[in-house]
Amino acid sequence: MKIGKYELHAINTTTFGLDGGAMFGVVPKQLWQKTNPSDEQNRITLGARCLLLDGGKRKILIDTGIGDKWDDKFKQIYRVEEKENALSSSLKKLNVDSSQITDVLITHLHFDHTGGSTCFVDGKWLPAFPNAKYYIQKKHFEWAQNPTEKDKASFVLNRFMPLYDAGILKLIDEKEFDDEIELLMINGHTISQQMIKIYDTSNTVLYCGDLIPTSAHIPIPYVMGYDLQPLITIQEKKELYKKALNENWFLFFEHDPKIVMATLNESSKGFIANKTFTEIQ
Repeated sequence: MKIGKYELHAINTTTFGLDGGAMFGVVPKQLWQKTNPSDEQNRITLGARCLLLDGGKRKILIDTGIGDKWDDKFKQIYRVEEKENALSSSLKKLNVDSSQITDVLITHLHFDHTGGSTCFVDGKWLPAFPNAKYYIQKKHFEWAQNPTEKDKASFVLNRFMPLYDAGILKLIDEKEFDDEIELLMINGHTISQQMIKIYDTSNTVLYCGDLIPTSAHIPIPYVMGYDLQPLITIQEKKELYKKALNENWFLFFEHDPKIVMATLNESSKGFIANKTFTEIQ
């Protein structure tokens, strides 16, 4: 798919596991396990899918996955299928080197979205994309400095503070990134998460981040237990779906292990996927 000046490429990095009950909140297991079977510890498999916007000289990466160099305890808890340099290896398959990335848009600073933003070299955490500028909403960065007991474990400082220390983490509060990229602010999952809308006169792709982490989360009540403000999440989904349905947007899923994106339909039972895609068409 090409939107405006950008060619879009889904970048699969690795998989990990989170508790299915936490991922689906109040939805009973007998419902969510039909599409997301759990292991013996009740964890479901999640992807860590990034999106590359290749505009030639300008190459924009959206989110950086869970990264690597986690300790054994972390890998056991989250069932991380750790692959050394998984993100850079996936980029190289497209003949893109990490040094060529010019911009990194981070939806929010939870470890599974910004884990690959830094790399551990000679005993130090350094920016993984040294020639890029990284962008995060200022309000979200401020929140990450002083999170609540509920979400404190989601922020791992060595995965984003080295960017700030290097002066390449740009704290922004605007909504327009360029002529074909718009940043949509949402607050249900965490404060000032930014979804990334890529659009032209023909197509719109929305990188949903953690508003709709998988295709199974399309139904309105399917809201994560991780969300700080679940009622706001519900309202955000309703407002998004009106536009997405009317304009036939493609919803891009960061955490779905198989389905990359889908369009919407509204049935008597609510919103459902109309067409699903296992790769960008």
